[in-house]
Amino acid sequence: MSADGNEDKDRKDEGLPDFGHHLSDEEIERALAGFEAEFGEGRDRADRNTDDDSKDDSRFESDVDSESGTEAEAGDETGPTGEQPMEQNGNLDGVADFDQELEGLIGNRAKAAVMVTRLASAELLAAFCQISDISAWCIQAREGAVAVLRNLDGDGPEAAIRDLTTVVSGLSAILAVNRADKLESTLWINGQSGQTFAPPMLFASTADFVEDLMIGTTTVDRLREEGATIFDSGEYDREKAMGIIAAHTRFGAGGSARKGRVE
Repeated sequence: MSADGNEDKDRKDEGLPDFGHHLSDEEIERALAGFEAEFGEGRDRADRNTDDDSKDDSRFESDVDSESGTEAEAGDETGPTGEQPMEQNGNLDGVADFDQELEGLIGNRAKAAVMVTRLASAELLAAFCQISDISAWCIQAREGAVAVLRNLDGDGPEAAIRDLTTVVSGLSAILAVNRADKLESTLWINGQSGQTFAPPMLFASTADFVEDLMIGTTTVDRLREEGATIFDSGEYDREKAMGIIAAHTRFGAGGSARKGRVE
């Protein structure tokens, strides 16, 4: 370097404060190397943090996907509104049962109705019900056959026993009806109502299942399961019913039924 250049440099340095120390080339190189090393470590830490964040994000997305899938499956099972599916037929049956129960509570529909006879054969009683257009289950009993009526609406039970005692001349029967938990029993003959009975008097002279049916502690199906002999009038046509009646009836001379009797 020329002497003029050194002089110019000295003149420039004269305007700067003197700290008493000047870095050598070796010190500058070591400082740069340390800086590069620290920069590298910082970059590695940043990369590791980025990888950890990525893993966390992946786990989070996986958890979200799993929960979404579970909710989707639950939605398929419960429906779009989150409610459990309801069987339409089951719902309609429930409404019908409720309506019938309500009618029974207010007395517009009987809860139970039976016709108690002294007939020895429930099959014969079922045949009599068929020719009288009465739908009933007829149950065999030692005390006398009993008809459990299906039509419980309005005055259906009274109409049934009126028809039975009119069609089968001379047959007497007791109608027992439970309306709004009130039991009534009445003797019918020749289509006309007569004497009434207190329920305890009726139950004392009939089969035990009559009281159970009237108060609702048993059903026809349960009696059948227990071995009761039951005939359904709905399973007969008129021809079959007349054949059953003929088999149980002894005719008098000339085929007259006037002197005959029913067994």
